Amino acid sequence: MSNTSDLMELKEELIRAKYSAAESLLDGFDHTPRLAKKSAATSAAAPERSAGIGTRRRFRSTTPGLVTQSTARPDGVHLMNRIYDSDAGDVLISPMQAGLLHGLRRALAVAMLVTDQYSDHTGLSELLKDNLAGKLPASRNTEFTQLLAASSVISLHVFANMASFLLASAHADASDVNIDVGEVEEILTDNSQLALTGALWELDQALALFADRADKLIPTVTAFLEQLMEKAALRASHMPRLEAFNSVSYRVEEDDFQINGFTPFARAQSSKLVMTFKKPHEVVGNHIAKYQAMKLSKMLMAYDFERKLNPFAELGGFIFTFMGDGAPGTGKTTLIQMMAGLMSEYCNHAGYPFRYENLSTDSIDSYQGKSAQNAKAFIQNVIDPNVIGFGTIDDIDQLAGKRGDRQSSAGQLEITAVLMESFAGANTVVRGNCTFGMFSNYPENVDDALRQRAAARFLVDGPQSREDYIDILHLLMGKNHNIPTGKHELFAAQEIKKAVSASYDSYAKPKEDGLVKVFDKVSKDIGKLDTIAKLGTYLKGIQEADARFTGRAIKNITDAVKVRAMDFELPDAWMEEPDLFLFKNYETKKNMIADLSQPITTDMVIQEINRYADSEFRYADKSDEVAIDNMVRDFGRQAEAKKRYLKDAQ
Repeated sequence: MSNTSDLMELKEELIRAKYSAAESLLDGFDHTPRLAKKSAATSAAAPERSAGIGTRRRFRSTTPGLVTQSTARPDGVHLMNRIYDSDAGDVLISPMQAGLLHGLRRALAVAMLVTDQYSDHTGLSELLKDNLAGKLPASRNTEFTQLLAASSVISLHVFANMASFLLASAHADASDVNIDVGEVEEILTDNSQLALTGALWELDQALALFADRADKLIPTVTAFLEQLMEKAALRASHMPRLEAFNSVSYRVEEDDFQINGFTPFARAQSSKLVMTFKKPHEVVGNHIAKYQAMKLSKMLMAYDFERKLNPFAELGGFIFTFMGDGAPGTGKTTLIQMMAGLMSEYCNHAGYPFRYENLSTDSIDSYQGKSAQNAKAFIQNVIDPNVIGFGTIDDIDQLAGKRGDRQSSAGQLEITAVLMESFAGANTVVRGNCTFGMFSNYPENVDDALRQRAAARFLVDGPQSREDYIDILHLLMGKNHNIPTGKHELFAAQEIKKAVSASYDSYAKPKEDGLVKVFDKVSKDIGKLDTIAKLGTYLKGIQEADARFTGRAIKNITDAVKVRAMDFELPDAWMEEPDLFLFKNYETKKNMIADLSQPITTDMVIQEINRYADSEFRYADKSDEVAIDNMVRDFGRQAEAKKRYLKDAQ
């Protein structure tokens, strides 16, 4: 996990010092495209509006700080004039055009300033001087090239991020027009200046193609900026030497704008929830799943918005991803409704923005790349460091494709790739402000690597005991009856601590047949599992029985053990009265949580090994059975086809 730091203020005077360079880019520059193709629409000169009136404005701009007289060459890229020409003949600059140019100038200036600070911090500034003087050592050529590439994607992402933010703030209701500008191609990484000129050249191309009237201007620019941000972040995910940028958070005070690595910034807004919330007592059975969901809801509230970090994420025990699996009708949806309801209630008390998002099968699109784009938008909305986020992926076996499965569509495989990268990729930052839950009736159909990115496992098996069935019958019957309850204390069996303790104790030995054999054999060979060495031997025995039990599985188990060390619920009073905990500073909250933790025991480790391994064996057994059944059907079809063929051939 990357550490976050306090926000570094970008001083206003330094930003304004970059205005002249930004204005120069908007006014005019030459660029020969290297990766993208020039559009025919940009080749034709703009027609004269009427006899004797030129196509360029000759008056002083009313926007403070903008260039007042064009000094650009007659050829090349003139983005300012392109924007002027979007209003189909009006000789006066509109407020929308002025606002757009102001936003682009300011975003360019900030991008240049951040790039300069990155260069100073990494030593790129000195290397640039040495290279200019012809003194760059050959031994540092690779470092120099890598730093230039890193500064290029930083400048592109910061520019697109801030420009998109400023446009969204100023022109939220400017137009309902949707523009698809296609993929941004002119992503150049030779240096930051060339990167910006390439991006502005391609923006000029997009405006020429799509912004043929005023109401298309902002939507075209916004669509382009979104594509540019996505492409820059994707390029950055495979680049070295970006730690100096990713580890620092910047703030532009005047615009209330923040830069947090390659995460798009948006104003913190709660999502509108249309959902029937459930109370904990309305979730019958599923004791461990319910208990962990309740704990996790409170864990999220410990997030510190100033530090952009959760003490649980630093101390260990925070659940970033989890998987809930069980047969249809066992309560997965009810669990989601309970967890979302608790988080919404807690956030209302504290005045925190809460955002809930669900990735559904509607996100699968037939257009190449669109499914991945939908999945990325889902991830970005939930991980926004300015909100408390809860993201769910219901029926993930239908949504995310299994690699190697011929029935998985291209869109499903795109979603799988995005989720895998987002949940445990090189650039994944776990701040502790959000969690993702994957739910499935058939987890054996989920790609193995994606399933293993679920750090916690919630077995949602519904009501199990006689008491559970009485409770759920009473709950669902409602109040329109006078049938006596009989000899039963309603919801006593749902007393969470008692039920959870019994559930954990039940994993002192595994439950799946395949794992039971491994456990019994290892215990017979080495005795009671009471040392790290013996526990490691047990893990190796599991791996020998199931090759899919890799190092990631061990990490998930140890994370679950750390959760058990934090096996306490934050007091309800802390949620209801924010001053008691939520509004404390980060270090105070961290110390309060640390005081409640307990030491890890051998029993905890054995139980969590068995819980996790049981789920993997359960998935594997089901997956193998499904594969065998499919092969049997295929062999049957082949035999029948051969029989009919021979009969017809006679």
